[in-house]
Amino acid sequence: MSATAPLKPRGRLFFANPGPTNIPDSILHAIGHYAVDFNDPEFLKLYEECWEGVLRVMKTTQHMFMYTGSGHAAWEASLVNLLSAGDTMLVLETGNFSESWGRMAADLGIIVQTLPCDWRVGADMAALRAALAADTGHAIKAIGAVHNETSTGMFLPIDEIRAALNATGHPALLLVDTISSLGCIDLQMDEWGVDVVVGGSQKGLMLPTGMAFTGVSQKALDASKDANLPRHYFSWKAMSARKQRSFIGTVPTNQFFGLRESIRLIEEEGLENVFNRHARLAEAVRRCVRHWSGNNGPQLYCANPTRESNSVTAVLMPEGFSAEAVRNTTKDRFNVSLGGGLARLNGKVFRIGHLGDLNEPMILGTLAAIEMAFRINNVPHAAGGVDAAMAYLADA
Repeated sequence: MSATAPLKPRGRLFFANPGPTNIPDSILHAIGHYAVDFNDPEFLKLYEECWEGVLRVMKTTQHMFMYTGSGHAAWEASLVNLLSAGDTMLVLETGNFSESWGRMAADLGIIVQTLPCDWRVGADMAALRAALAADTGHAIKAIGAVHNETSTGMFLPIDEIRAALNATGHPALLLVDTISSLGCIDLQMDEWGVDVVVGGSQKGLMLPTGMAFTGVSQKALDASKDANLPRHYFSWKAMSARKQRSFIGTVPTNQFFGLRESIRLIEEEGLENVFNRHARLAEAVRRCVRHWSGNNGPQLYCANPTRESNSVTAVLMPEGFSAEAVRNTTKDRFNVSLGGGLARLNGKVFRIGHLGDLNEPMILGTLAAIEMAFRINNVPHAAGGVDAAMAYLADA
């Protein structure tokens, strides 16, 4: 090896990406189970245990369907089971993932309307109410909302969306992507009148990517009887007739051993305590970034304090400085993996994931690596952001 060759960083990877997320050792061990028959009565007991656990995290007593696939699979399942070609869906713009869901709907023959927003500020609930009130013929059959937009570090107040629907008497179905919020930020499917909750295994549930699900209200299940978009693997009707009430084909049994452990960990900590931990770690990250913003340094991409995400923080670089250079330095020098900017934010922001299996030292180590990367790359900033985070966490 050349004397000048860079050394490979040692130690365990600090994974501060917004998804997939860190997988606890106990979940990894649980997943490493020997193969079992998914029709075996003992496995079906485990299946039901996991099923009820996910419903508790979603805070619902209604229906659910599961799929082998990523969150995009659950996106598609929600669309093809509820809508017909030519139906109209209103998508609340939040960032890259709301745009992607809208493009998927358009590819399926759905007419997509967008409630536009400034990505740094978020959707205006008054504008939503006005759009619903103007739709006197109820052409809008569904609203698509991303609860937590990982590309921008911003969340949507789902209860306010439901309030807008109720205030205008609009019957549209409310579809909510909770892929990066479920198990991290409070979601109340039944209380907020959510018709479809879209979720995935790889974020707040701390599992590998590969399993997705949709919580489904009775209203949505009734509406699915009239939808005529083609579907087979995602057919709720076909799934309902199966013993597992999901999975057209083989059930991913190993994921369920991991899911049982995930639910155990979440409920051992207490769901509300999980939310509080995410809020505390997120605020520490934000205080650090606000400190860095001195001296014309990097700043929070989300410029609306009422919408700041407790799952992920997007950091906007100063003009002329590359987010990718910072990411490369943290990875190559310090073994810290950060998320990159997506779509129009590519190269302009990096993203700090603070969701799932994380604690204070992991967050502080990540922030320290970033501050060192700023120094190495001559990025203007106010030094001491990590101290600001530590001061907050010490008193929180």
